[in-house]
Amino acid sequence: MTGLKVNGDSLLDRKAVNGNTNGDTNGRTNTNYIAEECPNYSYELIKEIADFFLERTSIRPKIGIICGSGLNSLADNITDAEAFEYESIPNFPVSTVEGHVGRMIFGYFEDMPVVAMQGRFHYYEGYPLAKCSMPVRVMKLVGIKYLFATNAAGGLNPKYKVGDIMIVRDHINIMGFAGNSPLQGPNDPRFGPRFPPMTNAYDRHLVRKARKVVRDMGIENDVHEGVYTCLGGPNYETVAELKMLRIMGVDAVGMSTVHEVITARHCDLTVFAFSLITNKCATDYDSSEEDANHEEVVMVGKSRQAICGELMCRMIRELAAEAQEKNGTK
Repeated sequence: MTGLKVNGDSLLDRKAVNGNTNGDTNGRTNTNYIAEECPNYSYELIKEIADFFLERTSIRPKIGIICGSGLNSLADNITDAEAFEYESIPNFPVSTVEGHVGRMIFGYFEDMPVVAMQGRFHYYEGYPLAKCSMPVRVMKLVGIKYLFATNAAGGLNPKYKVGDIMIVRDHINIMGFAGNSPLQGPNDPRFGPRFPPMTNAYDRHLVRKARKVVRDMGIENDVHEGVYTCLGGPNYETVAELKMLRIMGVDAVGMSTVHEVITARHCDLTVFAFSLITNKCATDYDSSEEDANHEEVVMVGKSRQAICGELMCRMIRELAAEAQEKNGTK
């Protein structure tokens, strides 16, 4: 890699306070950070990060939550919260995107022990996909059994409106078509098999529960089930690209989640995900739709945080009730 310099210093030589060379150089959080390619995280290194948490909190989460752009307030529903700034976590990257706070929060959500990521990592920040999804493996070693992922996405299905929610039924791994996978490289069987199946990537049972929750909330007209895809970003898509994706069967498009879900399924986590539709994708050159922009994404996320939070709360409540019923029958 060539050495980009800022104020005469090579960015590749600058280190973060947690010993990591990955993170933010835009002045928003910590100017000591730079996103840089690095080897895959080993099982031992990921266990060290997990042990960092286990030694500092008595909470043993069952569910991991990833908060998407503008959806950080989902974590506000967590009680007895214990927060860890990404910068303080050894060997941990830092989120550099507006709308991603950069904290790992342990606590209770509807009396269920959880851990939530307020801020995720993206390929366009300079991180390889294995690093973007590394926190999923950390959460696995901390003890989670379920991953609930959220994201902000562009609505490609013409029936979708801004502010709608799409329960992710499946995904198309566009980046994987080019051989870019979070599982690339040597496989460690302590995490999972070399060739993990993805036919039930998004758990059918949880999708059925979500349908019930949506009916109970009375928001059937605002919620859909569909196919998500992740592109590399950071640029938004051209009209031609969006037309191609629609032909392929994509309903919503974003820049995250897919590699996290692949990593989660590889280590046998049960996954549920939903997208908040923050803009409508333009599939016509004469479209009246405004150009997509990140400010709109964050704004719509904040305006719909209450409904997204309630959906998350009710899903976790359903899961907790099911666990209690199972325990009561033993």
